[in-house]
Amino acid sequence: MKPGFPSTSGETRGILLLGGSGQVGTALCRLKWPAGFTVHAPSHNSLSITDEDAIDRVFREGKWACVINCAAYTEVEAAESGEPAVSRVNTTGPGLLAAAAARGGTPFIHLSTDYVFDGTATEPYRSFDPVHPLNAYGASKAAGENLVRQANPRHVILRTSWVVSPFRKNFVKTVLNLAQRLDHLEVVDDQTSRLTSATDLAATLQIIALRLIEDPQCPVGTYHFANEGPATWHAVAVATMQGAARRNARSVPVEPISTRSRPSSALRPPYSVLCTASLSRDFGIAPRPWQSALEEVLDSLLPKAPNDTSPHSNDPRLGSLT
Repeated sequence: MKPGFPSTSGETRGILLLGGSGQVGTALCRLKWPAGFTVHAPSHNSLSITDEDAIDRVFREGKWACVINCAAYTEVEAAESGEPAVSRVNTTGPGLLAAAAARGGTPFIHLSTDYVFDGTATEPYRSFDPVHPLNAYGASKAAGENLVRQANPRHVILRTSWVVSPFRKNFVKTVLNLAQRLDHLEVVDDQTSRLTSATDLAATLQIIALRLIEDPQCPVGTYHFANEGPATWHAVAVATMQGAARRNARSVPVEPISTRSRPSSALRPPYSVLCTASLSRDFGIAPRPWQSALEEVLDSLLPKAPNDTSPHSNDPRLGSLT
């Protein structure tokens, strides 16, 4: 996070980032940006995306080249209880930001989720497929998407799924932590999606932002990004334990279970694999396999075994876990 606001002289072009303390926001702040660009990531206490006056003030005090919104309420279970913050952060806030950006002629990028879909598809969801969320979290994100579309014609909504990284709380870190105190793990094997590296997602957001800034004819609309290849949570957990074992870290067996065996107040889509073809077509972005992305996360979280010089991303075991 860089202090201050961008100059209106044009010497520095500021990227306003909301949600800078999350997985993707942290990765965005760590990226190297081209000369002349500065990322400003105010904390929630400094700028709440639900505070219209504060948002207007930020746009009056600084000239922004692009706004990227990664802020979200992501507690899926808690969202079912009718927590007011869900709609404020996931629906109202993005609309306010998109509208403020539009008034300043600023392109707006909004991060969304695969949970806008109901999981009844039998092939990867395209960005223009109808949405039908199963839970309150997904419904709030779908409503936020609609407000963004209405508020700012120069927008990109980027849906993603199953984000993991060395930062903050996520599935991979949970698996590694649980393996330290349990003799086996039980992980659902009937939910299928695509794993996403926060670092890869941040790099994609950067590419989109720079295109929007430099090219007035840049494509806009809704796109999907996730690492290549479908997986179940069980498959990801097994791959995580295999990676831990290669690094001489504790590894335990992972048993598959059904979603029904773990009662939940929030329904999850059984299939939410995202199609990234339109992103590749319009922005030239080709996601790498999720196995390779996972290995990079594990390299950051676990020490590499002294005798391990193999290219983990080519490990044949990792492609056939489902």
